Amino acid sequence: MIFSKEYVGYLARQTVKHLVAEKMIETGKPAILNERVAAAMIDELSLEDRINDEVRVILEAFQDDMRKTGASYPEMFKKVKTELARKYKAVL
Repeated sequence: MIFSKEYVGYLARQTVKHLVAEKMIETGKPAILNERVAAAMIDELSLEDRINDEVRVILEAFQDDMRKTGASYPEMFKKVKTELARKYKAVL
């Protein structure tokens, strides 16, 4: 993840604070809402990390074939990552 969890928590608090101030949402328990928003943000931001891990597993399974054909690891990584992002409907 490109952001620290502390920063994501800060972003979540600021988001909730802004939404409450603009009367877009109401909450009696802002601390719980902050936690839920932070968890959702962390989950979304860590999607790229999970996709990268899956790409590594896939390429590891095909490393012998890649060596035989002379395929470039960085190129294959990028192609597989693009396909997985499309599969998960992720914007990276």
